[in-house]
Amino acid sequence: MNYELIIRLSCFITLLCSLALWEHLQPRRGQTLPKKLRWFNNLTIALLDTVIVRLLIPVVPVSVALLAQEQGWGLLNVILIPYPFEVVLAVIALDCTIYLQHVLFHITPLLWPFHLVHHVDLDLDVTSGVRFHPVEIIISMAIKLIAVIVLGASPLSVLVFEILLNAASMFNHSNIFIPLGLDRVIRLLIVTPDMHRVHHSVIIKETNSNYGFTLPWWDRFFGTYRAQPVKGHQDMLIGNARFLDGRKQKLNWLLLLPFLKEVRNSG
Repeated sequence: MNYELIIRLSCFITLLCSLALWEHLQPRRGQTLPKKLRWFNNLTIALLDTVIVRLLIPVVPVSVALLAQEQGWGLLNVILIPYPFEVVLAVIALDCTIYLQHVLFHITPLLWPFHLVHHVDLDLDVTSGVRFHPVEIIISMAIKLIAVIVLGASPLSVLVFEILLNAASMFNHSNIFIPLGLDRVIRLLIVTPDMHRVHHSVIIKETNSNYGFTLPWWDRFFGTYRAQPVKGHQDMLIGNARFLDGRKQKLNWLLLLPFLKEVRNSG
């Protein structure tokens, strides 16, 4: 659907520019790698993801939601509830699905090497939120399509969810400073950069926490919430302990990383 693409692209560009400016004016941490290198890598991967998914999976979640609605598929097409509540419920349920999917990519040896591409970024900024290996994006899209059909989510709820997910991912990966008192309040409603940054620590127990993208409730409910990194936000190391060499951050290496023998053998 053209309108879906236009709306999502407009939101993406607006938020990318806004958060990039915020990062420039009020950064949370210093950077270890040249921004030009990371931005080129991360945005190129995001572009590849978009092209590959559109070619391999010629349907998008919004169009699948429309089909499910027309055919009466899914739970929410059977249960009669007021439309506004249906939209809210669908967005919450889809967000929980993404939380569980994220956990799955961490605990499954076959999937982790693809998600590792996201975790070997040695800095975090707004572009980190769109840096996912194409194979992970394809699997993620398949999971979302299945979830939309099973749930019977409406086209509007899916569009809202997709925009929120993309926006939240860029926001919570951004290198912006938010006063600690304000952060404590905001993270009751949405995942903040300080909350999600813990997830990108090289310390395994911190990596295996704070999986949420948009809503912060799932980590608290499932017991994966960690308030702050042990070493603090300024001193914590970001990345994966086995891949801290900044010279291995070239685009071709990132795309080939999941298929390297040393990664596959480690599980």
